[in-house]
Amino acid sequence: MVEALRGLGYNTQTALADIIDNSIAAGANEVHIEFVWADQESCVLCIDNGTGMTAEGLDRAMRLGDRNPLEERSADDLGRFGLGLKTASFSQCRRMTVATRGGEDLHTLRWDLDFLANSADDGWHLLEGAHPGSEKFLERLTSATGTLVLWENLDRIVTPGTTVQDFLNLVDKVEQHLGMVFHRYLEGTRPRLRILLNGQPVKPWDPFMSDHPGKPYNPPVFKHPNRKNIETECHVLPHKDMLSTLEFERLAGPEGWTAQQGFYIYRKERLLVAGSWLGLGIGRSWTKDEAHRLARIRLDIPNNADADWKIDIRKSTARPPVYLRDWLTRLAEVTRARARRAFAHRGRPVMVGKRQIAEAWKVERLSDGMRYRIDTEHPAVRAALDEAGSLLPLLKAMLRVIEETVPVQRIWIDTAENKDTPCTGFEKTPPQEVSDIMMVMYRSMIERKGYSSTAAKEQLKNMEPFHAYPALISALPETQKE
Repeated sequence: MVEALRGLGYNTQTALADIIDNSIAAGANEVHIEFVWADQESCVLCIDNGTGMTAEGLDRAMRLGDRNPLEERSADDLGRFGLGLKTASFSQCRRMTVATRGGEDLHTLRWDLDFLANSADDGWHLLEGAHPGSEKFLERLTSATGTLVLWENLDRIVTPGTTVQDFLNLVDKVEQHLGMVFHRYLEGTRPRLRILLNGQPVKPWDPFMSDHPGKPYNPPVFKHPNRKNIETECHVLPHKDMLSTLEFERLAGPEGWTAQQGFYIYRKERLLVAGSWLGLGIGRSWTKDEAHRLARIRLDIPNNADADWKIDIRKSTARPPVYLRDWLTRLAEVTRARARRAFAHRGRPVMVGKRQIAEAWKVERLSDGMRYRIDTEHPAVRAALDEAGSLLPLLKAMLRVIEETVPVQRIWIDTAENKDTPCTGFEKTPPQEVSDIMMVMYRSMIERKGYSSTAAKEQLKNMEPFHAYPALISALPETQKE
């Protein structure tokens, strides 16, 4: 049974997160994790300053499934099955030792899978004390109360061919994961929890970049009308153009921009699921794509809803109950639409105050698909059509050819491959060239339409793509109609 439990699907990051859950439940505000490299003798330690356990409490904690997952738990309890400590540890090592001090006395028990495999009977041999030669590690538990978890015989971490660099790379992955999972505990000037990894504090990773000025949508909290303690925040993140290089790389998260979109499910502010559309969708389930990579939705659920959400032992998967699916789908659809628009417009606003930006392209949704049309009411297009005279049929034919030959598939493939939208809106165009084109429109509005200089500038500020260049518009000369 123990050997079978090793295959539940943990990796080192998720296994350590499970160990830290126990530390939080024990009231710890500081957790030290140490990766000690020594080839095949390498080990991992997790030490907290929580309340510790009595001898009886440790004995219960080391037993498999000692706790009924259906029993009521305290509000701060992050566990459920009574298996996390053991299954998480067994998934990474063959010898797991736990030492705890709930008062003056130190109590130590260990599981040794090799000892079990080689024993003459089929007994559950829970051993006392550290393995001979490992007593030195217990000295790391220096706080008045607390618990130490020691992993040895790391057969799932240190495999044939593993180098010290592989070990260090794993430490980096663990740091990223813990910073994400426990970011709400780690945030603030006086965080509720400090995690030190090989002596260095783990920095929180906020998936939502809260309060960033470049966010096109920073929402209120939505509470479910009928279910208590279920609430969401629907975030649309800033486009790459609104971020520094460092911000863009950091906000991408452990798995990258596209993979990190979707719902972020928290139970007692501990992250369970990091980026998933949860099988929701209109017509068919949504998939992760480039157009919606700016959408991230925080969802908080209570710790008594595990059965409804089908939370697994690893606390890494969840499925929304039927009674929430419609509500979540509506919220997600609005968020996805906002994210899609922010991505398409490269984070630039499509509204100025209460006035809509005049866009050059519009979308026609037909029964057999979508068509992209040039908006003939866009001021630049309208001006050309009005002055076309006998060339009007030829000009309309030219616009239709452009509409029918938009390289949609090529744009889609290039966007997917390059992980970014194509350069538009005069991006990377010299300012003088933009100003020259702007001047043509400016003079046309004054000389042919009778606009004043002030009115013409206001019109340009509300016209795509010139709306992105207010400084160039302000610099236009005060020209009067001749």
